[in-house]
Amino acid sequence: MQSHLPKLDEACFLVTYIQFGDHPISAAEALTLLASYQMLPQLCRWLIVEHEIASIILSAEEKATAWQQFSQKNQLTTSEQIASTLKYYGMSEAQLEELATRELKIEKLKIAKWGAKIESYFLQHKSQLDKVIYSLIRTADPEVAQELYFRIKACEQTFAECAKQYSQGQEAQTSGLIGPVPITQPHKEIVQKLLISQPGQLWPPMRVDNWVVIVKLEKMIPAQLDDAMRAALLNHFFETWLNEQMEKTPLKIYEDAPISSTVTK
Repeated sequence: MQSHLPKLDEACFLVTYIQFGDHPISAAEALTLLASYQMLPQLCRWLIVEHEIASIILSAEEKATAWQQFSQKNQLTTSEQIASTLKYYGMSEAQLEELATRELKIEKLKIAKWGAKIESYFLQHKSQLDKVIYSLIRTADPEVAQELYFRIKACEQTFAECAKQYSQGQEAQTSGLIGPVPITQPHKEIVQKLLISQPGQLWPPMRVDNWVVIVKLEKMIPAQLDDAMRAALLNHFFETWLNEQMEKTPLKIYEDAPISSTVTK
C-alpha cells in the first residue's frame, strides 16, 4: 500500500504546532511537556512495540473482528461517537483503525516469539507459580502474640476474631485472611512454614523482621497451565523483552538535531 504520509522534509514544515484552546504548543514545547510529565519512556515503549508488530499481517476477517470488539468496548458504535473520539484524541480514521488492531497484533507477536516456550517454562517454574491462601496475625508485642496463639489453639477464640481485633497490619480488615497470592509473595520465612504445612495447620509465633507473626495455612492452590496461566506467562515474556529493549535503546534528547522517523533497535 502506498503511504499517504508526507515525506520527512515536508513534515518538518507541515507539523509546526498544536492548538489547545487559545494556547499554541510548538513541537519543541510538546517534547518538553512529555519529558516534564514523564511520558517519554512510555512513548519509546510504544515505538518499540510498533516497530516489532509492523510486519504482522491480519486478514480482513481478523481486522473486522478486532474493530467490532474494540468499538463495542469503547462505545464507538455510531458515526457521531467515532467523530467525537477522533476529535478528542486528534486522530485520523486510519490511526483509530490501527489502534483497534494493535492489541491483536501484540497477542500474535507474543505467541510467535514465546508460544513454544510456555510449557517448558511452566514445568521449570511451577513451584513458584503455585498460589496460597493463608491467615496471618502480626503484632509488635511478643507476649500478645503468645497469648493469642494459646487462645486460638484452645479454641477460646477463632483466628479470624483475633486477627480482626489485634493484628496490626492491613490483614486485620479481612480477619487475617490473605490470598490467593503467589507462593513467592509472602516473607521467605512465612513461605518456608506454608510449604511444609497441612491445611488448617497453626504455627506458633515467630519473629519476622520487626513483627511477631502467627500463621495458618488455609489452602494451597497448585498452578495449572490453563488459558489464564498461558496469557500471564506470555505477558511476562513480553514485558521482560520490552524492558530489555528499553535498556538497549537509551533515551537521548538533542537540541536542534535533525528529526528521524526510524526507530533504531
